Amino acid sequence: MKLALILPLALAAFVGFARAEEADDIREASKTEAEAFNARIYAGTPGKTAYACFVRRYDAEHLARHPKQQVASMKLLVSAEIDEEDKQLHNSFRLGFRYRHRGGDFDSSGSCHHTVFTKDGNEVRLGCGVDCEGGGIGVALSKDDKSAIVRLASVRVWQHNKPDEDAERSLVAGSDDGIFRLDRTDNSECAALVTDRKDLAALRHK
Repeated sequence: MKLALILPLALAAFVGFARAEEADDIREASKTEAEAFNARIYAGTPGKTAYACFVRRYDAEHLARHPKQQVASMKLLVSAEIDEEDKQLHNSFRLGFRYRHRGGDFDSSGSCHHTVFTKDGNEVRLGCGVDCEGGGIGVALSKDDKSAIVRLASVRVWQHNKPDEDAERSLVAGSDDGIFRLDRTDNSECAALVTDRKDLAALRHK
């Protein structure tokens, strides 16, 4: 698919979940602002490839305070790669999680083409979408860059390694599942989200 078609689709996915937060309005970041945010995500200016891993395993105390939360644990891998055709940096995401009351590992993935600011300018987010109107997520960073703030309204997910109709689900935000704070950790913690051997080798060497 041509980049000209991908960009509007990715933005549409991002706007879809952003509208779930009624107080929010967004504007697209400039190239300089986007580059600055990429440097924050990857703890330095990305080269040809870059990775950032964020993880959270919710303990019993947290889940007791949030009885409606469906998610028991979550991993987020954000990656960047220079495209050989347009020579531009392209971001993507892989999301993995476990439900609180359902067995199995679930995951999702997609492209991230837009860096946007909220209306008050206090938060910048990477807008990521799943193909074919599969929803999406927004990825922001804490002020110290040690945590990722993941926001969603709905995102299509699959039971791990079973991307077929029977395995397809949607993770839909409820009162306790719309915002997740995940802690930055070693990239090896997200290795289970990577299926391509070349990508896995690159991840382990970062």
